[in-house]
Amino acid sequence: MNRLALQPLAVSTEDAARASGTTRSSVYEAIGRGDLISFKSGRRRLILVKELEAWVNRMANANTR
Repeated sequence: MNRLALQPLAVSTEDAARASGTTRSSVYEAIGRGDLISFKSGRRRLILVKELEAWVNRMANANTR
C-alpha cells in the first residue's frame, strides 16, 4: 500500500531552529524584528515552512561573499 508522505506546512520554533541550523533564540529574535513571520495556534507558536525557507534564503543572500 502506498501512503502519501505528508510534509509539514508549519513547524514549531524548535523545529524551525533545527531545520535552519540556527538557535531557538535566533528564531525568536527574527520573529521579534519582523524578519520571520509566525502565528499562534492555541498556545503553540508556529512558522509556515515557506516563511522559514524565505527567511533562510534572505539570510544567505545578505551574507554571501
